[in-house]
Amino acid sequence: MPGFVGAVQIVSMGSSGVFNIGDVFQVHPVSTSKVFAGAGSFNTGDRVEIINHNSATYTYDADLMDQPIMFTL
Repeated sequence: MPGFVGAVQIVSMGSSGVFNIGDVFQVHPVSTSKVFAGAGSFNTGDRVEIINHNSATYTYDADLMDQPIMFTL
């Protein structure tokens, strides 16, 4: 059902945010990221012991795209 919208002020909006005024059937925000971290970086707990004598984080990625983003209209 159509409606009338008065003044709109957007103070802040994230990079993957969606702003819509009016009728909408589907909204698809899209965001991608890739994280490189060393050994034991994301471990949590009371007694975590990481033994890694030769610590190295390999950031080489042979493929150009990990997951292609498909836009459908």
